[in-house]
Amino acid sequence: MPILRHLCTHTTARFLVLALFIFVVSLASLIFASDRFIGAAEKIGYSLGVSPFIIGVTIVAFGTSLPELTTSVIAVLSNTSEIVVGNVVGSNITNILLVLGISAIAARPLRIERDLMKNEMPLLFGSALLLWFSLRDFDLSMIEALIFLAGLIGFLTYSIKGQVAEEQDRMRTGVLTYAILIAAGFAVYLSANYTVSSIETLATGLGISPSIVSLSLLALGTSLPEVVVSVAAVRKGNHSMALGNVIGSNLFNTYAVMAIPSFFGEMIIPQGIMTFSLPFMVAVTALLWITVIGREISFWKAGMLVSFYIFYLVELIRLSFVS
Repeated sequence: MPILRHLCTHTTARFLVLALFIFVVSLASLIFASDRFIGAAEKIGYSLGVSPFIIGVTIVAFGTSLPELTTSVIAVLSNTSEIVVGNVVGSNITNILLVLGISAIAARPLRIERDLMKNEMPLLFGSALLLWFSLRDFDLSMIEALIFLAGLIGFLTYSIKGQVAEEQDRMRTGVLTYAILIAAGFAVYLSANYTVSSIETLATGLGISPSIVSLSLLALGTSLPEVVVSVAAVRKGNHSMALGNVIGSNLFNTYAVMAIPSFFGEMIIPQGIMTFSLPFMVAVTALLWITVIGREISFWKAGMLVSFYIFYLVELIRLSFVS
């Protein structure tokens, strides 16, 4: 966004007010587009005989994760690749603690209609461990990037296999629904980009450190589509789609958003992320595994998730002052 990059060089109140205005407009556009996207994705998924969970873990999850991928590729091309891993780790933490927490609060409670213990949760936790193991040497090699992409393809193949219903159980849909999906998906992507850029502009103007931006504001900004889409899904009664969105988004972040930018340039892994944020992400993923054992995320569990997110933000601020 050339206009917003230009704004970043100014710290006057006039430009900060303009950035705030862009943030409000882009966020409103994001909410509207996300609602249209979730509706179209739901119709298409049902027309193909796919379950709501699979719709959430594939179409919706990937659509809402486009901002993470886009900002990460741009970061590498701009020689600021150190924010990539912060974007991935911060977004994954935000998805589990904030997105799922808010969704469960809206659902009261969020019901888990699919058994996640055998496949999805082990795969999600395994992806978190794989990310931690791969980055221990502060480098992501080409072979490791290819392994990440292979893991994503394997997960998608396994998830979709055997999920198609019989022809007579399918909902009918037309070309217009596909057009709405594409247009709304592009609007989500564009709105999220402007939302993130305006957040970065405000952070720069207010003198917030870049490490806090990548792990908190940038991660929160790029997770806004997940928040909006998941809450919209819950309000429509699609609890499985909301949970699938979080799981699919985290897998997409770990495998694709971490791997694809590495093909565009050298990846820099900040040491601070390895000492706190990445281990915290692994712990949070384990917490999610424990949370879904009862096949329900109650209001108090949701409050616990949001409380941990607040703790995470406070700890990031504390560490930034220490360093």
